[in-house]
Amino acid sequence: MKYSVIIPVYNRPDECDELLASLAQQTLKDFEVIVVEDGSAVPCEEVVNGYTDRLNIHYFFKTNSGPGQTRNYGVERAQGDYVLILDSDAVLPETYIECVEAELYPNGREAEACCEAFGGPDRAHDSFTPIQKAINYGMTSFFTTGGIRGGKATKKGEKSSGAKMDKFFPRSFNMGVRRDVYQRLEGFSKMRFGEDVDFSYRLVESGARCRLFSSAWVYHKRRANFRQFFKQVHNSGIARINLTKRHPGTLKLVHLLPTVFTLGVLACLLWTLVFAICGHLCLSAIGLLPLLLYSLIICVDSTLMNKSLKVGVLSIAAAFIQLVGYGTGFLRCWWQRCILGRGEFEAFKKNFYK
Repeated sequence: MKYSVIIPVYNRPDECDELLASLAQQTLKDFEVIVVEDGSAVPCEEVVNGYTDRLNIHYFFKTNSGPGQTRNYGVERAQGDYVLILDSDAVLPETYIECVEAELYPNGREAEACCEAFGGPDRAHDSFTPIQKAINYGMTSFFTTGGIRGGKATKKGEKSSGAKMDKFFPRSFNMGVRRDVYQRLEGFSKMRFGEDVDFSYRLVESGARCRLFSSAWVYHKRRANFRQFFKQVHNSGIARINLTKRHPGTLKLVHLLPTVFTLGVLACLLWTLVFAICGHLCLSAIGLLPLLLYSLIICVDSTLMNKSLKVGVLSIAAAFIQLVGYGTGFLRCWWQRCILGRGEFEAFKKNFYK
């Protein structure tokens, strides 16, 4: 058996059903599926049982410990040479496993695999809600993240262009690792957020070859509303400081941009408020111009990309939430960890540590 698909699940039986349905349609069948329920109050065992005649599938239930430890639990029970880590809110095109195989063994399975670890990009499905499409835009656009989250997904039939990226850091929504390498590194840490980036850093630090498989993309639903999205990106900002503490030298200029953006937004709003109070309405309006210009760029780009003005308008909100949420999380963790000197678990145990 070549691949073991590991799916951690927490209170998402409907999403798990969609993912399993897409796995059942795969053109390449050389894989098993391991679903690990992370102490859910709404379990998906009944959903899993509906696929026993179509998939080589195994279901396990454990007490809640977070996504990283849940993935480790699944890998401990895996039989495949490579483990494929997927989020439960992903949906796969029918050629996903086939594309992984083609990228991993460009010279045929008889030859050596091209890497020990890999990851692929994501995109929005036509069936996604306008908010989900806007959130997907916010997480992948050049105008929000700089386009660093996984590279461009190729269309069916197109040749992959990203397989040679030696410093690519896979993310847990679409990640593959040789099982013996995963076990040697003892899998994911006990971090409750940013644990996949921490694992990717350790992969690269260990000398493992990591590649971007741009043809092995997934549909990724992410969060269903803006409140959940803000919480997700806020925690990502917190995780960035924690990751820098664990892996000195990994903080890059691009990681600071959301914080700069956040401070810039505050400065623009303060400018507008001060001059409005003073009665200088023309000067007050100047403070809003940068925000309006950025909003226009986002709206036009997203509208053209998604072929929907509604998604374009919603993308303005998604972009501001993505950047300000991350920026405020970064600043909050910087204050707690770097100024007050609190530990990783002590500072944010009420957020996501148990």
